[in-house]
Amino acid sequence: MRPRDVRALIRPRRPILDPVDRTLAHCHTIDDLRRAARRRWPEGVRGYVDGGADGEVTVERNRTAYERFSLLPHPLRDVTEVDTRASFLGVESALPFALAPTGYTRMMHNQGEPAVTRAAGAAGIPYTLSTVATTNLEDVARESTGDLWFQLYVWRDRALMRDLVARARDHGYRALMLTVDTPVTGLRARDLRAGFTVPPTLTPSTILQMAAHPVWCARMLTGAPITFANIPGFEQDPMGAMAMSAELFDASVSWDDLAQLRELWSGPLVVKGLVRPDDVRQAASLGVDGVVLSNHGGRQLDQTIPPIDALPQVRDAVGDSLEVYVDSGIRRGTDLVIALARGATGCLVGRPYLYGLGAGGERGVTAAITMLADELRRAMQLLGVTSIAQLRQEGETLVRDTAPGSSRRVGADAGGAGWAS
Repeated sequence: MRPRDVRALIRPRRPILDPVDRTLAHCHTIDDLRRAARRRWPEGVRGYVDGGADGEVTVERNRTAYERFSLLPHPLRDVTEVDTRASFLGVESALPFALAPTGYTRMMHNQGEPAVTRAAGAAGIPYTLSTVATTNLEDVARESTGDLWFQLYVWRDRALMRDLVARARDHGYRALMLTVDTPVTGLRARDLRAGFTVPPTLTPSTILQMAAHPVWCARMLTGAPITFANIPGFEQDPMGAMAMSAELFDASVSWDDLAQLRELWSGPLVVKGLVRPDDVRQAASLGVDGVVLSNHGGRQLDQTIPPIDALPQVRDAVGDSLEVYVDSGIRRGTDLVIALARGATGCLVGRPYLYGLGAGGERGVTAAITMLADELRRAMQLLGVTSIAQLRQEGETLVRDTAPGSSRRVGADAGGAGWAS
């Protein structure tokens, strides 16, 4: 090869000066965002985001449950145009997933919940603000340009609950999501070992962790104080998740509370934290509009069933009378495909956008949404489907459950014998 030919091949890349752009340029998957975020977070934040209850068996099962499925592509179809839109509680979403409620969000990045709602609005998907957010619901509503939902816990102080519901209604939150799997909080061993609290408690250990992560530390010290912004009286005292739940959560929560909330809230009402068909039927009888099959990302009762495995029986139990969402364990576009093909109305994702937030603030959240959207669209094209409706309709022919003993037949059509799984 002549020297001039070699010179023609040498094309040095221009350096990326902006540190966020530089980080995101090297992130191509949610796992990449996770690694980037974890490099920036001290131990307590890493443990809070990635950790679960007790032995964290459920955290692992949520992920491996999706990896158990195989996809059966249906090629030789025109997949030039793909429609990823879905209808959630009567409003169109550009993608078949919403951003789930997560607590303590400004601990991941000081831009916090406002950055998340702006990214969701720009992407045309819903965002659900948590009761234990670190930005109050009024400020988030002012930043929102999209479909905004509010997540509610059942407190001992029912007046506080009613006040939160009224505030959400008055500030344009369209849907209310009641979380019911937290009569008490699971044992979060990672949080206890790391001394994780909101706001952060300064101990020799946490000071060393902060010193090892100076950018994160600088953001926390120069930004507004991190507090439980929606809960009066909990603005300043450092408190961990387990201590907060012991003081606020009500172990006596029952179906009567759901019935009363249905009377109080006239808009769309969703119940999060169910996995049993009989419980879903009971919720439907009380007039809810949807349920989220969830084990709280493995952060409550350990060794619970992954929601993706509970989905078919729940869908069989309620048919199309109820919107059925799933969360917990979703990391890839193919995970979304599997859930939708098995009957989900849509999905909720939490940890993926927290990784994006930690890696790059609002731009990182946008990157996480874009990654999942691109992976979903590509998977649909490679499967041979062009819409979410078609994916649901042909779902049993496209997804194979490889679990031992599974008896559901997939891949069958008028011209073939199908697969026995």
